[in-house]
Formats: sequence, C-alpha cells, structure tokens
Amino acid sequence: MTLYSQYSDDDLIRLLRQDDISAFTAIHSRYYGVLYLHAYKRLSDRDTVKDILQELFIYLWDQRRSIEIKGTLQAYLCTAIRNKVLNVFKHEKVKSNYITSFINFEETCHSTTDENLRNKELIALVNAEVSTLPPKMRLVFELSRDSNLSHNEIAEKLEISPLTVRKQVNNSLKILRARLAPHFLLLLFLTIGICLGIAGS
Repeated sequence: MTLYSQYSDDDLIRLLRQDDISAFTAIHSRYYGVLYLHAYKRLSDRDTVKDILQELFIYLWDQRRSIEIKGTLQAYLCTAIRNKVLNVFKHEKVKSNYITSFINFEETCHSTTDENLRNKELIALVNAEVSTLPPKMRLVFELSRDSNLSHNEIAEKLEISPLTVRKQVNNSLKILRARLAPHFLLLLFLTIGICLGIAGS
C-alpha cells in the first residue's frame, strides 16, 4: 500500500479501471478525511456524512470502468460530495416544509368517514405534540392556528410585541417539525391517501 500512496491520482484512476482494489483503497485513504471535513462543515451530522461518503465510494467502485472524470480526481470527488450535501438539504427542506404545511393544514380537507378517521389520527398526533409546548408558546401558537388571529392581534390580546409573537410561532414550528419528523413517512402516506380520496370523491 505504501507504493500505491505514492502514485498520482491519474495512475490510481487507471488502475481502478482495471479493477485494482488497492488503487481504490489508496483513493479512499487519500480523500476520505478531506471529503469528511468538507461535508461535516455543512451538515454537522456525523452519521449523515458517513452515509453519503459511503454512497460516494460505493458508486466510485461500482462505476470504476465507465466513470468519466473531467479535470482532477479531487475536483470530481468534491463536486460529488457537494451535490450529495445539497440533496440532503433539499430533502430536509421538503420534509420540513411538508410538516409545517400539515400543521397548518389540519381540517381543511373534508373526506369520507374512513378517510376522516385517518385525518383525525393525524390531527391527534399534531395536537399531542402541541400540548407539550411551553405554556406561553402553546398559547401563542393556538391563537394563531385555532383562532386564526394575526400576529398583531395576538400581540394586542396578550399585551406583548408582534416580534415576540412571531418568534414564538416560529419557535413552536421548529419544535413541532423536529418532533414530528420521525412520523414524516406516516404523515405523508396517510395524507396522500386522504387527498387522493378527496380528489376521487
């Protein structure tokens, strides 16, 4: 392996295309640490970073004979890891937006008895999490959601500033998104079922 560590990137790629596992190991050793730091600075989640690095190097080995590397190997790998990080951000944003949407969605769908039961289960899940919010935060959130009051109206009612109301609502949404994230697939599955049923009714 000491010999391989002295090879240039071009030599390692050439050997990699010839199914040389030692060349692959040398590339992995040479760039894993750099790529890890590159991704971790943006994600700050060790497990996620390890997962995307594993995906990248599995792809590199699986596609070793056909992979096209334009420019340097380092540039190729950095671009690949950057794209994977962006995909993580995109996925998390979609998930976060979906959960926020559902929190505000609640009873806007009208459905059949069976679908309505599923909808109530989802609403109960959200309400259970809302009930665990700090009292003042919960009050502000419920006035915004249930009473449909504006931030200014809530501020006047509670004798606090609109900025405080806005912060309380935003903080409550962040907490709920985090707590409801593990249920994301269930929420998505059931809500799709509900809305498909509405569309077909």
